[in-house]
Amino acid sequence: MQRPLILASQSPRRKQLLEWAEINFTVEVVETDESFSAELDPVEIPIHIARAKAIAVREKRRKEGRDAETPVYLAADTVVVLNNEIINKPKDRADAIAMLSRLSGQQHRVITGVVILNQQEEIAFSETTQVQFHELTAAQIEHYVDQYKPYDKAGAYAIQEWIGVIGIAAINGDFYNVMGLPVSRVVKALPVG
Repeated sequence: MQRPLILASQSPRRKQLLEWAEINFTVEVVETDESFSAELDPVEIPIHIARAKAIAVREKRRKEGRDAETPVYLAADTVVVLNNEIINKPKDRADAIAMLSRLSGQQHRVITGVVILNQQEEIAFSETTQVQFHELTAAQIEHYVDQYKPYDKAGAYAIQEWIGVIGIAAINGDFYNVMGLPVSRVVKALPVG
């Protein structure tokens, strides 16, 4: 039997992926500082941020006396890495266009860090997927940004949207990881009972 699962993320894509996997869960989010040390390896950054999200929700529930049911907390964070540089979420239209222009014709890494907490242990891991973009025209980039407004997405794109359909030449790794959650690996890692 699955213990109560709390998704400590407001990402609609992570929610959708867990629903597709037929996992029962509730969503609870606490505003969390997503800053990180410049010394951290890019693979460690999303784990660091995911851990902060999970701990923040667990601590809030403890303070409110709502942790008696000993839930499992799941948090994740995704970063895009181009030439060892983190490409964050765009600030505005110009920033999104600049990000996609940099990714055009290039291979980059999408790294999702996952943290699963319960009372006894922490399971933490990251999953990396290589993504290769075709050369994109300025018109394609502007169309995507104006139509899809990818301002809440690392790297200014979502693989499951139009830009992924027309712009991605190849991926090496877990497709769903690029959406924001390596869901099959998460399902295997969730504690039972």
